[in-house]
Amino acid sequence: MEGYHKPDQQKLQALKDTANRLRISSIQATTAAGSGHPTSCCSAAEIMAVLFFHTMRYKSQDPRNPHNDRFVLSKGHAAPILYAVWAEAGFLPEAELLNLRKISSDLDGHPVPKQAFTDVATGSLGQGLGAACGMAYTGKYFDKASYRVYCMLGDGELSEGSVWEAMAFAGIYKLDNLVAILDINRLGQSEPAPLQHQLDVYQKRCEAFGWHSVIVDGHSVEELCKAFGQAKHQPTAVIAKTFKGRGITGVEDKESWHGKPLPKNMADQVIQEIHSQIQSKKKILATPPQEDAPSVDITNIRMPTPPSYKVGDKIATRKAYGQALAKLGHASDRVIALDGDTKNSTFSETFKKEHPDRFIECYIAEQNMVSIAVGCATRNRTVPFCSTFAAFYTRAFDQIRMAAISESNINLCGSHCGVSIGEDGPSQMALEDLAMFRSVPMSTVFYPSDGVATEKAVELAANTKGICFIRTSRPENAIIYNSNEDFQVGQAKVVLKSKDDQVTVIGAGVTLHEALAAADLLKKEKINIRVLDPFTIKPLDRKLILDSARATKGRILTVEDHYYEGGIGEAVSSAVVGEPGITVTRLAVARVPRSGKPAELLKMFGIDKDAIAQAVRGLVTKA
Repeated sequence: MEGYHKPDQQKLQALKDTANRLRISSIQATTAAGSGHPTSCCSAAEIMAVLFFHTMRYKSQDPRNPHNDRFVLSKGHAAPILYAVWAEAGFLPEAELLNLRKISSDLDGHPVPKQAFTDVATGSLGQGLGAACGMAYTGKYFDKASYRVYCMLGDGELSEGSVWEAMAFAGIYKLDNLVAILDINRLGQSEPAPLQHQLDVYQKRCEAFGWHSVIVDGHSVEELCKAFGQAKHQPTAVIAKTFKGRGITGVEDKESWHGKPLPKNMADQVIQEIHSQIQSKKKILATPPQEDAPSVDITNIRMPTPPSYKVGDKIATRKAYGQALAKLGHASDRVIALDGDTKNSTFSETFKKEHPDRFIECYIAEQNMVSIAVGCATRNRTVPFCSTFAAFYTRAFDQIRMAAISESNINLCGSHCGVSIGEDGPSQMALEDLAMFRSVPMSTVFYPSDGVATEKAVELAANTKGICFIRTSRPENAIIYNSNEDFQVGQAKVVLKSKDDQVTVIGAGVTLHEALAAADLLKKEKINIRVLDPFTIKPLDRKLILDSARATKGRILTVEDHYYEGGIGEAVSSAVVGEPGITVTRLAVARVPRSGKPAELLKMFGIDKDAIAQAVRGLVTKA
């Protein structure tokens, strides 16, 4: 970025006029909709005008062009002014703004990616900056391109811890291509924000996190132009003192107007007042970007060679994950890995050793790690794989939920699932993760049971759209599949069968191996069982499960290292509901566990080979 050149008076007036047109559009759209947040838009009008019509470089008719500067509206409720900007730039028809929030329009109440100019959905506050950090990291370290990333936050969302996780990340990685604009309009939803207009406190906080920060009058286009024109070797925070509802007589800086459109007669009068300040109808054209982002293809990424495991070898699926990811990294230089300081437990360190430039250490900030991945994945620039203990994704559930709304393609590996981790105890044991990830729309939930299946899961996840979760385990278990075994999403495996099986037992991970051990016990009693490995818990192979159940007198037994709620048992039950003659019996963890040896805990919670064998005997004798 060159040194700052002050715009001439004509340009400054044109920016003021643009800001007022954006104000008018935001008021008109929300009044037409009968809902929305005009006051939150009005505080940001000059900021948006200067950003889009002076500072940013982009192609106005191609909002997703890889060379464009990026913009994230973290305060997503100010969506109407974002839509107004793209109408001003000529991408949206002006008339479409009046369809805000209608079921027939793409202009939702908060930004969503069905809009070509929206990379990530926002509206759950405190998440935009993390995604912007992911975009900026990608621009600086992977694309090595000149595009810059701008993120506007409201002061209300600065109470969210996730904002400060992102602030820390940007400071650590010196993301000098990132600018955060803090719209300090003083008022929250139900009362003033805690710091109101104490801009010096915001500045000290930003500086403490490693940011260059500058305080400006957020309604002065000249001050904004100058603030955005400063190039520093660290991220920049522009702390803008603004007034909520700026330009609306009787409403500006007043409480109790958040999320309320103006009544029509009031809106008409206010629009007339604002319109009288506009000196020219002439629109400012967007400045095109420098075209230096590399062209990227992330389709059809395949493992260079088949798995190298031998049947009977022992390896923990968490370790197989690390080896698989490192291997996949050789197939495409766009595969990246992120971890939350657990890389020597999740084995993502294997990837880091082989591809150090594509590993992002996110430290112990799981919410931000997910947001970074979402940012890295935007515009199909990378294929991100996050890893941490599966239990710790629960604190990032909102980020995962928003990633799904963002139509993001991210892959999350959760290790250390269930009571089988042993001595570390319940705080480290993921027992809710299947329920959580199954509930996410369009998600795919992999639960591989050996090293071969894990490697295939990693390869499939890289090529599967949506949120992919891979659940890995701590104990070492035997390889049960040949290296040429074909795996597909939604395709289960019959691991053990005979012509006179009496019960279908479905297990995954450690419980699949317990089921096979139970089969050996039962065989001595002349009881045969069919053992199924679902491979993906979502989607579930309903057909194979039903075929197996019908071949085993309609009896299904599920066993899982997870709580009863939302896991394999419930997934299977919902898949076979209403099918005549089919019964499902479930074994799962019924209460909060404790420390102990893995084998002791599997026994205590009734999901080991003995518990399985006992349950099968009960089903057979009941008949």
